Amino acid sequence: MDGTETTHLAEPHRPPRVTAPLAALRTAWKRIARAIGDALPKGLYARSLIIIIAPVVLLQSVIAYTFMERHWQLVTKRLSSAVTSDIAALIDIYESYPQDKDAETLARIAGERLSLDLDILKGARIPPAGPRPFFSILDEALSDEIKRQIGRPFWIDTVGRSNLIEIRVAIPEGVMRITARRSQAYASNSHIFLVWMGGSSMVLLGVAILFLRNQIKPILRLAAVAEGFGKGREIEFRPRGAREVRQAGHAFIEMKRRIERAMEQRTTMLNGVSHDLRTIITRFRLSLALIEQTPEIDDLQRDVDEMSRMLEGYLAFARGDSAEAAAPTDMRAMLEDLRTDLERLGAHVDRVDLDGPPTATVRPDAFRRCLFNLAANAARYGETVAISGRREGRSFLVSIDDDGPGIPPESREEVFKPFVRLDDARQDAGGSGLGLAIARDIARAHGGDVSLHDSPLGGLRATVRVPA
Repeated sequence: MDGTETTHLAEPHRPPRVTAPLAALRTAWKRIARAIGDALPKGLYARSLIIIIAPVVLLQSVIAYTFMERHWQLVTKRLSSAVTSDIAALIDIYESYPQDKDAETLARIAGERLSLDLDILKGARIPPAGPRPFFSILDEALSDEIKRQIGRPFWIDTVGRSNLIEIRVAIPEGVMRITARRSQAYASNSHIFLVWMGGSSMVLLGVAILFLRNQIKPILRLAAVAEGFGKGREIEFRPRGAREVRQAGHAFIEMKRRIERAMEQRTTMLNGVSHDLRTIITRFRLSLALIEQTPEIDDLQRDVDEMSRMLEGYLAFARGDSAEAAAPTDMRAMLEDLRTDLERLGAHVDRVDLDGPPTATVRPDAFRRCLFNLAANAARYGETVAISGRREGRSFLVSIDDDGPGIPPESREEVFKPFVRLDDARQDAGGSGLGLAIARDIARAHGGDVSLHDSPLGGLRATVRVPA
């Protein structure tokens, strides 16, 4: 040793690399799992049925296979062995006692004691073997037993006649033909067990499906009530079903009450604030009216008016119209009223079109305000406005087109944010920046939405979609 030390730094632990075959296997497994997930039903009722039916079908299949493999095949093999033993005994008797030349006595004994029909075909030969049945336990078991016990050339027919089987065995004088009932060599009544098993399973599955449907109904009812509450529709609801479903129902009712209390408190507070602020603005107007009218006073009057409009806009956005109940509304009349309101503002309405049923379930005042905000926005920036409505599936759509400057696609979501104004020709001059935000808020309170697209008139198209 020379006194020097060599320091070896330990390499950091690195996870083993995933080999290419393993990575390919994982990718294939993910694809298979995704394909199975896409193929499976998405509903709770359908998935519950699969959870019930799949184990029953699997269990019945295992039982049926075990029965076929063990019981049915074993019984058939023993019956075939017994019939083959009788045939072997008849052959031995025929060859040991040649004094019965025509085999009449042997045929009588076979018929009376063994229930077999025996014929001696002298000079005959064994027919050529035919195609074997695809699935026949009897054919396989009987052939094996004849080979084992008799060991002579033979020919059997197990499918020619449904209730009989024919066996031909080669003997020195020709052929011994034996005809027996099918039930003597085959467990023909074993299928009754399978029928009873399948029938009882169908009855039990029917009862299970009936009870499952009753358990799923409260869940579907809860989902419908929650969806209706989100659309502003009041639906009577009483929790029913299993304990967990009732707990979810009571939790939803309590949540609904808390939301309604919060909204009521907010509305009450905003009404108080609105009253106080309107009182102050009214004092400003009275004071300005008592002062000598000068250009400066006119400017202050315009500022007070603008302040009043902005205050109304803020309060309307914060208050909303959630207290109004949804009701079936004639959309044709609402669109005609919208045309009248726009013409009063000096806008040119090119047309009002309506396709399909004109009725939709909405909050009339709130939805009218949503459409007016969008139409007023279109009239402010365009010279021509077109209004159209149509039913599309379970939704009702109202489109408002204008020939104004439009909004760039990348900015169309920004304009729905409160107090946002664009810097281009479409900015909300003189407004509070809440018109489109209020319109989308009302549409979403109905369970729908507002979207902006390019208009056929060259400007902007605002489309309101709400559940019909």
